[in-house]
Amino acid sequence: MTDSIVSRQVNSPKRRNDSNGEFKRLLLPETSQPDTNERRESPADPPEDQVLTVEEDGENTLDSVPPFSWATLWKFTGPGFLMSIAFLDPGNIEGDLQAGAVAGYSLLWLLLWATLMGLLIQLLSARIGVATGRHLAEICRSEYPSWARVLLWFMAEVALIGADIQEVIGSAIALQILTRGFLPIWVGVIITSFDCFLISYLEKCGMRKLEGLFAVLIATMALSFAWMFNETKPSGEELFIGIILPKLGSKTIRQAVGVVGCVITPHNVFLHSALVQSRKTNPKEVNRVQEALNYYNIESSAALFVSFMINLFVTAVFAKGFYGTEQADSIGLVNAGHYLQEKYGGGVFPILYIWGIGLLAAGQSSTITGTYAGQFIMEGFLDLQMEQWLSAFITRSFAIVPTMFVAVMFNTSEGSLDVLNEWLNILQSMQIPFAVIPLLTMVSKEHIMGVFKIGPSLEKLAWTVAVFVMMINGYLLLDFFMAEVKGFLVGFLVFAGIVAYISFIIYLVSYRSSQSSSWSSLEMSQRVVSTET
Repeated sequence: MTDSIVSRQVNSPKRRNDSNGEFKRLLLPETSQPDTNERRESPADPPEDQVLTVEEDGENTLDSVPPFSWATLWKFTGPGFLMSIAFLDPGNIEGDLQAGAVAGYSLLWLLLWATLMGLLIQLLSARIGVATGRHLAEICRSEYPSWARVLLWFMAEVALIGADIQEVIGSAIALQILTRGFLPIWVGVIITSFDCFLISYLEKCGMRKLEGLFAVLIATMALSFAWMFNETKPSGEELFIGIILPKLGSKTIRQAVGVVGCVITPHNVFLHSALVQSRKTNPKEVNRVQEALNYYNIESSAALFVSFMINLFVTAVFAKGFYGTEQADSIGLVNAGHYLQEKYGGGVFPILYIWGIGLLAAGQSSTITGTYAGQFIMEGFLDLQMEQWLSAFITRSFAIVPTMFVAVMFNTSEGSLDVLNEWLNILQSMQIPFAVIPLLTMVSKEHIMGVFKIGPSLEKLAWTVAVFVMMINGYLLLDFFMAEVKGFLVGFLVFAGIVAYISFIIYLVSYRSSQSSSWSSLEMSQRVVSTET
């Protein structure tokens, strides 16, 4: 065991791993790549002026972290806003509107704290990417045995497919609204599926172009839902009380669980650790790494503040319009626009179409980031080397094929789509431990993180947040299966699946403990040898 851990010291931030996947190289300029004969030229390498360039020669090595600079912050701005899209996908939007309609303003405090918990996890994801020069899927590939990393990859893909189905159908619903019902959902699914080619084109133009597209989509969401907020005029006093005063009733537990369960999406944990590498930061230079982490902390916090405000707008609009009404319990993503139209009417800009524009921006932005995350996950875990467009196509196919089936099967009923959405939320909730546990395991390891491993206090806080979120999702799973699972045979199969599921979680946690003990033993041995010398 000791020998295997010693061999993993090459993964620390003191060295750059030379075996990274091809897709990571698409984000980095040529000069930042390891000098090996195996590196292949990629036409999608972003131009040097579109990444933060860090001088690596001896004369420019820093003795301290540089002071804050707005110009440098601007260079680091981008990855956090792409990450924040997962907090604004159609699944989250539906959770917001249902929380507002059923619970009014009373769960806004929980939305705030859930966003802060999500921010903590995402900052740790960015930390491991910057400090190691590798993203989480690559690190999992090198740290776990083959069977475990393949299983982790499978779990990540399942979660991604579930999220992508929600996102693509959300976009299709928006297109149906904007075309006054002319386009059926399955046609909208086909139209949305072509976003992978848009990614290929924009990446050839550079990362800044791709980030610019997301800036436009986020601004569209913000303006659309802010316009609705202004149009419906929610109570400012009730909104303020809802944010600062914790309140939870027995009738709103399900909505509260939904609010918390949406803050951590498995594919987003993997994605953020890869996106931060679009800026050129040398892991060998401690002060440069610390500088990058400082700016990413600011940028990610700002991005999630924007996402919180957008989620707040949606919740407040439906709290104002539908809390305490007969429609409150039946409202969902499919019929929300029509309920808004009936409640607030038309005008110069009918609220139905404003809602459709915001929903389309949410769906399109999240499907693109989902495709992006899928490429990192597949190539990171499996160490695949392929052309970027082919990787995007394969990743997209994983989601589009089941989405087409779902769109055809569930196109006829609003209720059936709502049931489908519940199943998809359950599917994604089940995968959270298989992203969060590896992240917290790796980010607390000195042989991986070097001086940037998290301290005991932050580690305890992160595990507390992770366990809390997993317990919340566990409650959701238990409640759902208690209501849906009927019959001895089905019950037995579900029980067997739960046993296997819990066993793998126990393995991941125990693997963490065994690695911690082994590494501590190695450090103690080294100290003894050093003392004797």
